[in-house]
Amino acid sequence: MPKIQAEKLREIGRALLIANGVPDSEAATVARHVVNANLAGHDSHGVIMLPNYIERVRVGHIVPGAPFTIVQESPTTTVVDGNWGFGYVTNEKAMALTIEKAEKSNIAACTVFRQGHVGRLASYPLMAAKAGMIGMAWADSGRSPKGVAPYGGREARLGTNPWAIAVPSDLEGPMCMDFATSAVAMGKVKLAEARGQEIPLGWVVDKDGELTTDPAKIKGGALLPLGGPGEGYKGTALAAMGEIFCGILTGLGFGVEPSGRHNDGCFLIAIKVEAFRPLLTFRKEVADFAHYLKDTPPAKGSKGVLYPGEVEHMAEKQRAAEGIEIEDATWKKLGALAKEGGIADKLGFS
Repeated sequence: MPKIQAEKLREIGRALLIANGVPDSEAATVARHVVNANLAGHDSHGVIMLPNYIERVRVGHIVPGAPFTIVQESPTTTVVDGNWGFGYVTNEKAMALTIEKAEKSNIAACTVFRQGHVGRLASYPLMAAKAGMIGMAWADSGRSPKGVAPYGGREARLGTNPWAIAVPSDLEGPMCMDFATSAVAMGKVKLAEARGQEIPLGWVVDKDGELTTDPAKIKGGALLPLGGPGEGYKGTALAAMGEIFCGILTGLGFGVEPSGRHNDGCFLIAIKVEAFRPLLTFRKEVADFAHYLKDTPPAKGSKGVLYPGEVEHMAEKQRAAEGIEIEDATWKKLGALAKEGGIADKLGFS
């Protein structure tokens, strides 16, 4: 697998998107988000997604340059219609607006509908954390095709519906949680398939409802909810609430729309810490709490406790210095797109 520096990957992503009719500023935003996902170790949401996004642009499922429409708002709330634009672009603007309102009113919330895939969900709460706020984001896929079987079932009826929260702190890396309400994100199964790897038992059932370690058998099958075969009712409950906040509250609805158009719904919150505690005190105490957790004696076979978000911070430091490994299948697809766009030589593809 080739190892590529982050800046080079951003250049490649931006150029490929521009070659497919995406405005420069939007292409830069999308490329930044996908490479940041790679840096954080979430390759399932990284440049592996670019060929998919380009295909969605080509068939009209994503509309480059789509307007950002505020349908309804108050001093503390906003309803945003993304008009089928890139989720990265729409959701980033929506979170920025939510932070701006929370700065004035202490807390603000926003729903977003009719937008493309929003990628690594932590990106948006982290914007709030940088602004001295607690940020939260929840997402579902509206009426896009579903991938997760509810507990007790074997047919996909739920989205992976990730949930992310970030808080400001004095830690070197951000204190942040971000996880799917399924046993694993769908992208991790696709990534394993692209790399020719098996997946752990408990992630997926095949079309017959049998547990499998073959990622290719997700076709016709389904992801299991968080908690897996034993305690999947917990993930099912979280996913159902995600559908309500991000599907029903946004107006997207539930179930599957026949066109198969991907349509992320999001619910965003920003909470100004200063409305409750002095920010500097809060930041210090969050860091103290993280160190308190890390001081726990390691369990047998463990290297020790990591605070939420520390794994991603460690990955980012290492990958920023050493480069990002890209699986051969993805690199080949990016090269083919570069040749189609007549920019292969410029981007260094032979």
